[in-house]
Amino acid sequence: MNQEVTEFIAGLKEPWQVQLCTELREVVHNAIADATERMQYKKPHFLKNGKYAAVISPAKDAVSFVIFNAKGLELPEDLFEGPPERKTIKFRSGQSIDTDMLSGYIKQAASTL
Repeated sequence: MNQEVTEFIAGLKEPWQVQLCTELREVVHNAIADATERMQYKKPHFLKNGKYAAVISPAKDAVSFVIFNAKGLELPEDLFEGPPERKTIKFRSGQSIDTDMLSGYIKQAASTL
């Protein structure tokens, strides 16, 4: 795990964002065994074989989670938005993560990276 990413998540102002980002980070690492992480553009980025797999993007009232290489995934349109190659899901305070669902999508998207 990257220390910069750890410090970034720990330094978020809202406790719910710290918890959510920590869970999303775990989901990525559970889905992609050899994922690497780094801070880029002031956001935690997760890579497989040097290619983007996912990004966590905290904002004032939400946390966005982007899955790259998403073309071909059958994602629920009411949850995900964005162009075919990268899909974003937003979480707000009080929302829970369906870790199994996200993990499956990440595994599938990263399988060809």
